[in-house]
Amino acid sequence: MLRLENISAGYGAVSALRNVDMVVEAGEAVALIGSNGAGKSTTLRTISGLVRPSAGKIEFQGEVITDVSPEQIVERGIIHVPEGRHVFPRLSVHQNLTVGAYSPRAHAKKNETRDRVFDLFPRLYERRQQLAGSLSGGEQQMLAFGRAMMAQPVLLMLDEPSLGLAPIMVEEVARAIDYFRSNGVTILLVEQNAELALDLATRGYVIETGAIVLSDTSERLLENPKVWASYLGEQDWEFEAGGHDPDRAIVSDLSVNKGV
Repeated sequence: MLRLENISAGYGAVSALRNVDMVVEAGEAVALIGSNGAGKSTTLRTISGLVRPSAGKIEFQGEVITDVSPEQIVERGIIHVPEGRHVFPRLSVHQNLTVGAYSPRAHAKKNETRDRVFDLFPRLYERRQQLAGSLSGGEQQMLAFGRAMMAQPVLLMLDEPSLGLAPIMVEEVARAIDYFRSNGVTILLVEQNAELALDLATRGYVIETGAIVLSDTSERLLENPKVWASYLGEQDWEFEAGGHDPDRAIVSDLSVNKGV
């Protein structure tokens, strides 16, 4: 469904992505994990057209979208839920959901989709006339998911959906992601909580300093000592005495992150 080939991008003179290759197949959930500043959010912003790549090509469902505008990318069904929710605080819950269905493709089904949002998140129905800015962080994340549903996603890109949420709300995030997948939506998930991301995904990529350094099934990444050392809390591990690991140079570049 989605293919990134040799993508490089940045902000002015600052390079954020270097020769990134990535594939997301239809119907799967893929995790992109890495430490702060590794390039995770920039990858999503580049796919959604908010950052223009300086090199490389992006394909979606067989069509090149590298130079397509953000609004046209949304119309194709690539929906981006950014870090921090970014709901419209002075609009009601109902109005926020309506904004999500602004594109012609989504507008035709807005009433039906809104009913599905309220079925999935009954709390949003209870607060449908309440201003979004008065909601709790967890409720705002529900609203961000609901607004994404209103846009009729084909590919849903989620940037740190569990950030700052209480454990019970993280469970709601996981439930929502399972709902999207069960309804045929392809997921690209960015999470600093690597264990959560890999539990929810079928495959994963590890990005460090703007480059992909590892990729594998979620199960194998969860068992990989390199990933454990850098992202899942076990800092100290050793190679077997006298052994040789060709990935050791890569491992030495992976920064230890205890914030997950």
